[in-house]
Amino acid sequence: MFIATLIAPKGALDPALVHALRNAWGGGDAVWLAPDEAAEFALEKVPDNQWDVWGDLQKARVDLVVQPKTGRRKKMLLADMDSTMICQECIDELAEVAGVGAHVKEITARAMNGELDFEGALIERVALLKGLDEGVIAQVLESRITYMPGGAPLLATMKAHGAYCALVSGGFTAFTQAVAATLGFDENRANTLLVERGVLMGDVARPILGREAKIQALEEISTRLGLAETDVIAVGDGANDLGMLGRAGSGVALHAKPSVAAECDIRINHGDLTALLYLQGYAQDEFVGG
Repeated sequence: MFIATLIAPKGALDPALVHALRNAWGGGDAVWLAPDEAAEFALEKVPDNQWDVWGDLQKARVDLVVQPKTGRRKKMLLADMDSTMICQECIDELAEVAGVGAHVKEITARAMNGELDFEGALIERVALLKGLDEGVIAQVLESRITYMPGGAPLLATMKAHGAYCALVSGGFTAFTQAVAATLGFDENRANTLLVERGVLMGDVARPILGREAKIQALEEISTRLGLAETDVIAVGDGANDLGMLGRAGSGVALHAKPSVAAECDIRINHGDLTALLYLQGYAQDEFVGG
């Protein structure tokens, strides 16, 4: 048995569209997880025209996911940070303050799209931050970083149902520690900016946390908790997330780069982070916090 889930921005999911698709696919009764925002129905098999329908629905700002019904409620969340749990790329924000914003943003975009080696691109960008006062990090956190909508209820709801939440970023611990504390992550992993006498040295500690380290985090944390990788829902947007997205039971490409989304079966382009709750079958009235 499979479940088809349709998710749109608040108020944008037309009931007529949901019922038309259910009828066309011979699905079960539509269950509304949130009025005019998220609905689901059961299917006996995956429709042959799933991706054609997905493409049509994208034009209406509707995300469509078809997944097995069994095991979709997960016991662990593994999340990327930049452009996933927060709306910015931290290194780009630091670069703006340092006066090298445009150059660093270009490198970041290419790295996240898989056009550049992640580690090499990170080293190159961090080198441009050399000499920046360490205090700028706190300023950026306070004035330039905003949280992706839906993150707070995602974590609060999953944790209320016993799930473990880990933040794993190719960014920096100075940011992941603050984001993890604010949202309630159980642990966080990231790269460490090297500082000497209160000034950024233009380098990061080794080894660098990149694509393989995110896979390693998935393996280590799930093993430590006695969970199978199928018990994990992972979310990210960049090429360095593809490894963990492919290994997790549910790998969600959230507002991802086109080359990244193309490699994932679960793509959320229009919904926010609460989409990860709808995908697990949580109704809006079950959400905690946020």
